[in-house]
Amino acid sequence: MAKTLVLQFVTTQNKTANLSIENPIEPVDTAKVNAAMDQMIAANVFITSGGEFVGKKGAYVVERNVNEIQL
Repeated sequence: MAKTLVLQFVTTQNKTANLSIENPIEPVDTAKVNAAMDQMIAANVFITSGGEFVGKKGAYVVERNVNEIQL
C-alpha cells in the first residue's frame, strides 16, 4: 500500500499549492508537519505559478492500493 503525505499551502495569489511526500514516516506527527510547513513558508524556497507560499491550508495522507491484473 503506497502512502503520500500532501501538504497544502496558500500562495501570494490566494491559490492552493500542494507538495507531495512519498512514503512518509508513520505515524505522521502533526507537530512536526506544522513546524516543517512553517519553516518552508519562512524560508521562501518554493515559488509556484500561483506565487510564493504565504500560509498553511492543510495536510492529509493518501493511501493507495494497486492490484495488478495479469493479462
